Amino acid sequence: MKSLEAVYETLTLEERSPGVVVVTLNRPQRYNAMTNTMFDELENVAVALDDEDDCRVVILTGAGKAFCAGYDLADAEDLPHLGALGMLDQQERAARALLALRTMRVPVIAAVNGPAAGGGLSLALAADIRLASPDAKFNAAFVRIGLSAGDLGASWLLTRLIGPAATSEICFTGRFVLADEARDLGLVNSVSDADSLLDDALTLARSIVANSPGGVQLSKRALQANLETASYAAALELENRGQALLTRGADMPEALAAFREKRAPVFTGR
Repeated sequence: MKSLEAVYETLTLEERSPGVVVVTLNRPQRYNAMTNTMFDELENVAVALDDEDDCRVVILTGAGKAFCAGYDLADAEDLPHLGALGMLDQQERAARALLALRTMRVPVIAAVNGPAAGGGLSLALAADIRLASPDAKFNAAFVRIGLSAGDLGASWLLTRLIGPAATSEICFTGRFVLADEARDLGLVNSVSDADSLLDDALTLARSIVANSPGGVQLSKRALQANLETASYAAALELENRGQALLTRGADMPEALAAFREKRAPVFTGR
């Protein structure tokens, strides 16, 4: 993949398995806290990988002991002095990065290896699937620094994951949610041993790669779109179109042939 050849200041990219790219937030000395450079690089990486036909799954994780400590407070002192339009520009810069990640055509798995605080929580929420180590913990830290928990999509995504009551309590208190509670709430899919977290994420990614690329991509599109669809009838309409499109490709006939011949299918995405 050509995008793997680029050099980034705050990220590293590695294809750890065919079609599976691990994107690592690489500011361990700052607990992978976000900067404007990181926002720009996350957006660029999401767009670049989306253009790679060989990219089938992205795993997002953090270097060192943290997943992401949110916005780097070393840069936050300037925020009150930006003015309304300057602050809006800052917010939109960060939001573009998370939107680019969330709307990638391929599944994104967050392997949350440590604290995910503030914007780090929003970043984890932007993934399709979240796995956590026992060291993972999550909090909506915004209220603790005089800001709203409605930041970078957290209020929208967290409510849909765990419901409005649990979201309200977490957002109003700013308390940490530890890994086991996060699993019980549905914030994360599972908790893995720290040493096996990335391996478990890779195993999950490989099980996704084994399926039809088109089927996975249109499944993701349907799942995300139907979070925003107002009616059951509209959801059926979207699903019907996706299924109709997929019958025109090569993967469905191949899957049926493989089933008849009692062999594994060979998917091409064509």
